[in-house]
Amino acid sequence: MTPHRVDHGPRYGVGAVSGPQPHGQPEWVVAAVGELTAAYQTGVGCPPLRGRLLPAGEMAAAYAVQQAQLVQWTAAGRRPVGAKIGLTSRVVQAQLGVDQPDFGVLLADMAVPDGEQLGWQGLLAPRVEAEVAFVLGADLTVPDPTVAEVIGAVDYLLPAIEIVDSRVAGWDISIVDTVADNASSGRFVLGTAPRPVSAVDLRGCGMVLERNGRPVSTGAGAACLGNPLHAVAWLAGVRAAAGAPLRAGDLVLSGALGPMVPVSGGEAFEARISGLGSVRVCFELREGAV
Repeated sequence: MTPHRVDHGPRYGVGAVSGPQPHGQPEWVVAAVGELTAAYQTGVGCPPLRGRLLPAGEMAAAYAVQQAQLVQWTAAGRRPVGAKIGLTSRVVQAQLGVDQPDFGVLLADMAVPDGEQLGWQGLLAPRVEAEVAFVLGADLTVPDPTVAEVIGAVDYLLPAIEIVDSRVAGWDISIVDTVADNASSGRFVLGTAPRPVSAVDLRGCGMVLERNGRPVSTGAGAACLGNPLHAVAWLAGVRAAAGAPLRAGDLVLSGALGPMVPVSGGEAFEARISGLGSVRVCFELREGAV
C-alpha cells in the first residue's frame, strides 16, 4: 500500500474558472449552473434552487445540474479523482424527507494536504466532518455489490476530514439544492498512513473531532448507514447502474461519522478515528472577522 496522492492542479481553484456553458441543455439547467458558478466566484450564496429553477424533490433534475457543472469543470481542466457520499445519517435523511444518500464528485484541486493551513478563497460557509476514505484497488462494476465484493475491491483506508460548503445562501437547502450543488462539496483532507480494511472495525470505530484541542463532534462508523462499507456499496451500485462505475484508483469519502461543525476562521481541526489514526487542517483567520 502506498498513501493516496492527489495531483492538486491549480491550488484551490474551485469555481475559479467558469469554462464553456453546457450546450443543448434546458434553460433551467443553464440558469442553475450560472447561479452556482457565480456563487463560487463571488463568495456570495445564491437563493435556493428548489421551487424556483428546480422542481422540489426532483432528483433527476438536480443530478442533471450537477452533471452539467462537471462537464463545465472538466472542460476547464479540472480533474475528477473520485466521489463523496452525503446524507448517510438516517436522522438527516428524515429531516430532508429522503430515504437514501446522495453523491457528488471529488476533484483534484479540492485536496488539501494533511496539516496545512487553508485560506478562504472559494469558500462561503464551510463546515467540517470526519469520515473514512476508501481508495479502490479494483473496479466495482456490478449493479448491486455485496459488502464482501466492496471489501475485495478496496486497496486501503485513510482518515479524512471533509470540508463541506454550500453555494446556497445560509445553508437553506433541500435534497435537490445539495445534489445540484455537487452534494455540498468543498475541500477534503486525507491522512497519510494507509490501513487495510482488515485492520479497522468499520462499524465500531470511534471518532472524535476536535476544534483547537477541544472535542466538538463524536461518533462511530455505525452512524454512516450502519457501516461505511454499506455507503460505498450503495454508491458503487448506483454508479454501475448509471454506466459510470467506480474504478481502481478512485477515492471515495464514505460519509460523516458524527455531526458536522461550522468553521469561523483561525481554528485548527483534528479528527481521530480508532484504528485509522488522525488527520488535521487549520483555517486562516477570515478577513473582517473579529
